[in-house]
Amino acid sequence: MAKGNSDAPQADRYPSQPSHVTALDLPLPPRESLPPDLQKYFRVCDERIGFLPNVLAAYTFDEKKLRAFIGFYNELMLEDSPLSKLEREMIAVVVSSANRCYYCQVAHGQAVRELSGDPAFGELLIMNYRAAALLPRQRAMLDFAHKMTVTPAEIVDEDRAALRDAGFDDRSIWDIAAVAAFFNLSNRMATAVDMMPNLEYHAKSR
Repeated sequence: MAKGNSDAPQADRYPSQPSHVTALDLPLPPRESLPPDLQKYFRVCDERIGFLPNVLAAYTFDEKKLRAFIGFYNELMLEDSPLSKLEREMIAVVVSSANRCYYCQVAHGQAVRELSGDPAFGELLIMNYRAAALLPRQRAMLDFAHKMTVTPAEIVDEDRAALRDAGFDDRSIWDIAAVAAFFNLSNRMATAVDMMPNLEYHAKSR
């Protein structure tokens, strides 16, 4: 069930974090019952990350939703883009911070630490990205993503012009908006179901 957690044996290390994957009572099937391609994908996660992210475990109750999530996430965050993987993770963290999404702040904060090689940078983006030593290009990108998150109806031509002035072409602007929009969706789902990050994220890349 969703309230079960493979990380439970470590739960006493972080007593303040609930031990469930989500707070919903949904059936999460064992991996071996999933189709072979999904089992293979989960094994790749084990090899590359060291564990299966709880967000993927949470979606296993519905194979169609799991495949849709994997497909959209991989296309936005891992496939070719004018934005670097670090830049996309930076957007994820700033959006998640504005939304106060616990799961994504923890998980993508770790990704920023790993990709940047700077543990403090991941913390700065979570706490207050404006306090970080950012390149002008990065600040323009994150200002746009933040505004998309907190006051999306106020996005105007001047905001897109600021991105162009910072060196982004229109394809890049699309990708900035797409990543920010995806994490606004993902944040709201994670918060609505009280999704918990894997305990391993907390100490990783520090």
